[in-house]
Amino acid sequence: MQTNLSEQAKRLPRAEEAESILRSCVHCGFCNATCPTYQLIGDELDGPRGRIYLMKQMLEGGEVTQSTQLHLDRCLTCRNCETTCPSGVQYHNLLDIGRDFIEQQVPRTLSERLVRSGLRTVVPRPALFKALLSTGNALRPLMPASLKAHLPREVRAPKARPQTRHARNVLMLEGCVQPSLSPNTNAAAARVLDRLGIGVTPAREAGCCGAVDYHLNAQEAGLDRARRNIDAWWPAIEAGAEAIVQTASGCGAFVKDYGHLLRDDPVYASKAARVSALTKDLVEVLRLTELEQLDVKADKRMAFHCPCTLQHAQKLGGAVEDVLKRLGFQLTAVPDAHLCCGSAGSYSITQPALSKQLRDNKLTALESGKPEVIVTANIGCQTHLDGAGRTPVRHWIEIVEEAMQ
Repeated sequence: MQTNLSEQAKRLPRAEEAESILRSCVHCGFCNATCPTYQLIGDELDGPRGRIYLMKQMLEGGEVTQSTQLHLDRCLTCRNCETTCPSGVQYHNLLDIGRDFIEQQVPRTLSERLVRSGLRTVVPRPALFKALLSTGNALRPLMPASLKAHLPREVRAPKARPQTRHARNVLMLEGCVQPSLSPNTNAAAARVLDRLGIGVTPAREAGCCGAVDYHLNAQEAGLDRARRNIDAWWPAIEAGAEAIVQTASGCGAFVKDYGHLLRDDPVYASKAARVSALTKDLVEVLRLTELEQLDVKADKRMAFHCPCTLQHAQKLGGAVEDVLKRLGFQLTAVPDAHLCCGSAGSYSITQPALSKQLRDNKLTALESGKPEVIVTANIGCQTHLDGAGRTPVRHWIEIVEEAMQ
């Protein structure tokens, strides 16, 4: 694709990257075939190819309108199109550049600003989020169904974490909302790792990964959070921590991108690259161990929902399924397993109608094999799917931990 960036666009910090991505697109349209929003809406501008054309037009000095912003907002950033693309177009990076550019050109409505500001204020702060969640649970009987769907049906108290010391040690990002929505997930992961001879080193100073700010177009704030996390982890990395483990694939996908996003930072570039190289989804650690040591009694019939951040961003599709099968669990078939559930970070709040359609379609596919429970690898997907009040949805590591003898 030929490009001719405007003088304004050429001054962007990532102008060369944007131009390179645009030129790599051959506008074949294969991406539209696997784009969830294109399948629902059927509008060319709500598929990756159309959005790329909109961003090209914008970066070449063409008209930028609220309609342009809406089509970009509707994108889930599921990266399904990247898995499909034969040309290797790094669509998500172009989208980040385009969204940041349009945010400077098109003012948002007051309601949009309030919602986005509220999300950025509440979600990355675990204590504040927990307090508001407790208030929400107390008022649950008075809430409309649309709000109840964002609250967990059941919160399982965390089991005790092991205190055993091991020669092998990893760091674990606790996350923003997971300690409140599913507090036993990280505890279960620590107990499974302990059984395998791997200890978890706490790093309490590490906070939100930065994805919430970054994907709501407060990109510098998101990068500041990344820098703070790098500082928090660095002493343990220097002391020999072999990995930074994530139980939420959305956080893992963003932390793995630190090296790219901070590559031009003179202070943090090399450290960010090191952090990204050390970042592992939990399944990447477990699949290399002797799983027999877990002594699991697998008695559940399950459907696994593979989050987009796991299969498309981290390229780990099939990894959790393989581990679960090795442990003896029975997995049901899931039609169209590549499609997004509609959670997509804050998407379920900023685009509720589309998000609900995608959730209901995904649940129908997941339930087609009549599983006892649906398991997943990302707290956002877990809460979103479980909010429908249908088949229970949990993190897969909790099921594994419960099945250990």
